[in-house]
Amino acid sequence: MTDTLISFAWIAGVGLLAPVLSFATAKKVPAVVFLIALGVVIGPSGLEFATDGEAVDLVRELGLGMLFLLAGIELSPADLRGKEGRNAILTWALCVLLAFGAALALTRGETGTATVLAIAVTSTALGTLLPIIRQQGLTGTPVGNSVMIHGAVGELAPVLAMALLLSARTTWATAAVLVAFFTVALIIALVPRTVRRTVPWVGWALRDGVGSTNQTVVRAIVTMLAVLMAVASVFDLDVVLGAFAAGIIVRQIVPATALPDLTGKLEVLGYGLFIPVFFVTSGMGIDTGVIGDRPWFLLGLVPVILLARGLPVLLRELWTTTGSALHTGREKLQLSLYAATGLPIIVAVTEVATSSGLLGAEEASLLVTAGALTVAVFPMVAGAVGGKTRPVH
Repeated sequence: MTDTLISFAWIAGVGLLAPVLSFATAKKVPAVVFLIALGVVIGPSGLEFATDGEAVDLVRELGLGMLFLLAGIELSPADLRGKEGRNAILTWALCVLLAFGAALALTRGETGTATVLAIAVTSTALGTLLPIIRQQGLTGTPVGNSVMIHGAVGELAPVLAMALLLSARTTWATAAVLVAFFTVALIIALVPRTVRRTVPWVGWALRDGVGSTNQTVVRAIVTMLAVLMAVASVFDLDVVLGAFAAGIIVRQIVPATALPDLTGKLEVLGYGLFIPVFFVTSGMGIDTGVIGDRPWFLLGLVPVILLARGLPVLLRELWTTTGSALHTGREKLQLSLYAATGLPIIVAVTEVATSSGLLGAEEASLLVTAGALTVAVFPMVAGAVGGKTRPVH
């Protein structure tokens, strides 16, 4: 374990250094950017101070899970059922169709590769954006609320599309697996109520341990997260789906008055340990040699992502009534930049695509790097574009 502990020590050190560096820039550069960049520095393509291993990979997966758990908790299903939510789904569908058509032309009819590219470049990193949105004071503003809705669609829709279109199974078999997964998720969602009614002393025990060293409610949510991630893995689905489902379930079963305190505890657990590991290891996985060989290809990918995801969002906000509370052109431009910010789904899609032979390792590394650049550039530009934030009335 010595090598693993040394690697983890470097990763933890980077996790501590990143917010300090972000503070030094007056928070104009998000801490997430430094986590990824410093991951490159200490990783195999840099100084080789840290390497991946089974133990680090497990913490990384839990970090990804915590990102999507917190994103699911923040998401209100009622918002997705509303006018803006329905329009966000339609906008994403337009994005992916346009991206697929363009990718199909570029790859000369390679439908598998075109599907991978279309899903990858039309995702939105809601989990990544959450801390940035808060850091920039956009929580509860029209822009912040719209980012939540487009971000939820831009994470959940690509995950479902990935399961349906990139699976080795037939489409009908994958659809059956998805139904089975959501059935299990529904059963897990009903368990707390069932236990509370049939075995009331269990509920008393959980409440008794809420504020003690037992932290029973946090442990119950971590258990739910672990179970749904495991179920997703068993069904050969991406663990992101399990984590997102866990977050939505938590929001539904936890009383609204208790949710802020509980979310705060989960954020301490997630952002204090697991989530920084995910971002640092994402940086460690970037192959700088490939970037040096094809820098122009990489630089071209970033505007492609903006055109594929951000531009349709902007045009629909400018030319149609989407149900959002955005009134100024600046706010709509901000939303488009945030919507085009993607990384976790790009990582997940490229991992599936490389394992199935639809994408080469070099192209996958370039796509992940482009996703990291969107995290570095787009929120920073969006923050500069936006003026003084205004609350929702």
